[in-house]
Amino acid sequence: MRIFLTAVAACLMATSPGEPVAAAPIKALVGGRLIDGNGGPPVANSVILIDGDRITAVGTVGTLPVPAGAEVIATDGMDVLPGLWDMHVHLMIDGHSDYPHWDKAYMNRFRSEIMPAGAVQLLLAGVTSARDLGAPLDDSIAVRNAVRDGRIPGPRLYMSGPFLQHAPYPDTEAYRWGIKDAADARAKVRQLKAAGVDVIKLIDQDQIGETVGRALVDEAHKNGLKVVGHSHLPDEIRIGLKIGVDNFEHTGLGAAPRYPDDIMLAIEARAAEGRVRGSPLYWTPTISGLYNYNRLIANPEKLDDACWTRGLKPDTIADIKASLVHPDQLEYNQLTPRRKPTLDVKFAQLRKAGVIMLIGTDSGIPATFHCQSTWNELDVWVNKLGVPPMEAIQAATYWPAKFMGVEKTSGTVVAGKYADIIAVRGDVLETIGLLQNVGLVMKGGTVYKQGGVPVEAALAPR
Repeated sequence: MRIFLTAVAACLMATSPGEPVAAAPIKALVGGRLIDGNGGPPVANSVILIDGDRITAVGTVGTLPVPAGAEVIATDGMDVLPGLWDMHVHLMIDGHSDYPHWDKAYMNRFRSEIMPAGAVQLLLAGVTSARDLGAPLDDSIAVRNAVRDGRIPGPRLYMSGPFLQHAPYPDTEAYRWGIKDAADARAKVRQLKAAGVDVIKLIDQDQIGETVGRALVDEAHKNGLKVVGHSHLPDEIRIGLKIGVDNFEHTGLGAAPRYPDDIMLAIEARAAEGRVRGSPLYWTPTISGLYNYNRLIANPEKLDDACWTRGLKPDTIADIKASLVHPDQLEYNQLTPRRKPTLDVKFAQLRKAGVIMLIGTDSGIPATFHCQSTWNELDVWVNKLGVPPMEAIQAATYWPAKFMGVEKTSGTVVAGKYADIIAVRGDVLETIGLLQNVGLVMKGGTVYKQGGVPVEAALAPR
């Protein structure tokens, strides 16, 4: 392999007299400590070789020579990790506090401005893959494909398109589809599959009922799609477990101090069965928005961080700022003081039950910006909820790729996978909050951020 890479580099660097020298196709990240996402001990003085969009070899300075002519990117003094995943984002919203106003004012700008802005903000924050759980279908597919085809910058996107639920709320029909009966549930899943969605988003299991919900999940599984379900209400969980929902979201809107015993017994049984059958039960708690609310009120300075304005037009920025002038008065958060005391217990219950926890943030909800949300979730897990840093990192790398069925190409820094890699100066296993300042962002071998500075040439729409 080393001989081959060296030969390829030498061949491509050779030019006729007077011709410009071709850019080196091989990149080498050299010197940093590698946390590869597999959960094992970090590798000091790592070397990662990249050809095109793929990793070709991983080793150390002492064992893996860098081919002549390769472009060397020094990572000395840095921790090198797989690009992060955020498993619950909403690109159609950008932190504005008034949803009805937002939908009326910006629906026709979702595809051209709002969603691309959220995508580039996530990418520059080190998120190289993201799952969007709720947006208009055509916009979702168009933005995902534009990123995939390299026309706009952003993470690898996995889209659900519209929520499927009992009945859409008034004026939300563009991104919430009602389900009348079992036949309608199956038909709408097939419609979403034909449009090209990556996952199905289900809510209101308690209102849809077990028969209709089971038809929906069965049809999704028949079509190779996993189902993500809300877990705000106890019966959403009870029915979701019975019908085979693959991944539950959130920890509940209510103020009950803990999950009821019958629910925990059902979760434990489902998680144990999943481990035996190779289909774990996954849970995305989306906890940081609630957990950090009091800190936001005490110190709202993050609202002034210019990172969340990237890609947005001046009138959009002004509108979002105006909606957040009094963060302590946000209607969205009025129940938060009653819910927050329950979070530690519910999070601990889920971990103890054996579910696989995933990093997801509900990014885009009021005062929760795409450029800040993912590292905040990791910070809360580690520093407030006692999750070991390595476990938290795997919840943002290895396990999301596994759930989405792309573990052969994503989620870890291993030869043969996409070169989706980030690096941060310092020791993230000691200080997880360092991830708020990702110094290097590479997706598919292209560097979008280096030395903490966006690479504007790579970020320009094509």
